[in-house]
Amino acid sequence: MAKINLLPWRAARRKQRQQEFLTLLGFAAVAAIVLSLLIVMYYSGQIDGQTARNQYLTDQIAIVDKQIDEIKELDKKKEGLLRRKKVIEDLQSNRSMNVHLFDELVRTIPDGVRLSSLNQNGNQLSLEGYAQSNARVSTYMRNLQATGWLVKPVLSIIQVAGSDKGLPYKFDLTVTLQNPNDAANAATAASTSTAAGTASTATMPAASPGTVAMPAAATTAAATAASTTPASTAPASTPPAQTTTPPAAATSTGGKP
Repeated sequence: MAKINLLPWRAARRKQRQQEFLTLLGFAAVAAIVLSLLIVMYYSGQIDGQTARNQYLTDQIAIVDKQIDEIKELDKKKEGLLRRKKVIEDLQSNRSMNVHLFDELVRTIPDGVRLSSLNQNGNQLSLEGYAQSNARVSTYMRNLQATGWLVKPVLSIIQVAGSDKGLPYKFDLTVTLQNPNDAANAATAASTSTAAGTASTATMPAASPGTVAMPAAATTAAATAASTTPASTAPASTPPAQTTTPPAAATSTGGKP
């Protein structure tokens, strides 16, 4: 016998499917909400971490800036101490200079020469005085040059002036103060560098076939120039010739030669 289903099965299936859809929709909504919360929490954590790192960097920058300020203050103190040290070293190095200065002034003055004034400006020393003749002034300049402490004497003027008939010539000359030990050290360093340059030239390897060899004359000229370079720094042993002759006005007054 045939069975006939007279119940509204289509409506029941539709209702069941609708319930399933609503259930799936609810699960999707819950999953979306949970995922959104997770994303928000993740980025919030990232923002908080970056904020903490930024704050840490800010604090460290402030500490470094403070240290930089302290270093600047220390540099200022260091510069002050270095300036004081240099002043003390200059005083220590020049302490014996004055002793040698007056000692050499006494030793170098020949007979027939008298100093009237002495002015010092750094390493330059101006001497004024009276002399019996031009030859006495020349002798005095040679004596100054021979001391090693008073070098490069330059005669500025010599003329007949003054009421003293025994010392009719008034002169004005300038000399340079120097330490002979410093000059010797500089000469030694120059000679050492010249010797090193000569040795390096002597040990130069032979030119390869693809290079052009330096002419012998050019090499000889370079070696001669290098060997004569230190000699040009040595002070002149005698004063300039034109400084030993009085002006024409002094000769016309009938002064003693």
